[in-house]
Amino acid sequence: MKVLCISASNIIHKAFDDSTSFKLCKLILECLPKENYIGEIVDLRTYKLQPCIGCGQCFETHRCVHDKEFNCIYENIISSNIIFIVSPHYAPIPAKLCMLLEKMEQITFLHWAKDTNYKSEVYGISTGIISHGGGSDWALPSYKAMVNDTIANALDTIQLKLIPYSQEWNTGISIPVASVVNSNNDIFPQQEYDWSKIKDIIHKYISKVIQS
Repeated sequence: MKVLCISASNIIHKAFDDSTSFKLCKLILECLPKENYIGEIVDLRTYKLQPCIGCGQCFETHRCVHDKEFNCIYENIISSNIIFIVSPHYAPIPAKLCMLLEKMEQITFLHWAKDTNYKSEVYGISTGIISHGGGSDWALPSYKAMVNDTIANALDTIQLKLIPYSQEWNTGISIPVASVVNSNNDIFPQQEYDWSKIKDIIHKYISKVIQS
């Protein structure tokens, strides 16, 4: 079983592996069952994606004729059995994740509009959403509304199978920070996490997605 983790962070001012999204993707792979699962991370920071221009040529090709890097990610998604999308809260989600989702939506929608029985190449792939931001527990409902629910709406069009965490968290989970520390030497606040607590939550969600 191939598990693909998409790290949607844009952060490049830190060390490459210091992105929270990237760390969460690594944690997901660590929590996978040891047998029969192969994990891979797609770090969107390493791709030069372009926005969809609505040219419609993907109707014939099922791929974007203008964006080879998108096609590379799309092929990777198609070949996966399980997908996790890990996204920080930006405005509301990172730009490259928007570009990825909008092109996948366009490819699927154009065919569905002609034939409502159409099934996309990613139809039914079990998908989990994990969001995070700079706030503690009080901020999580807003992250769900702005990040998880936004991504979930796109996944519905794309025909990926979103796996809920619970009745309340029906569009995935959101990770809080333990504390935020401001430094006089850095314009960015430093976010600290309780990684042992997060690992327990991640492990429970992975189990739900796998069992689906």
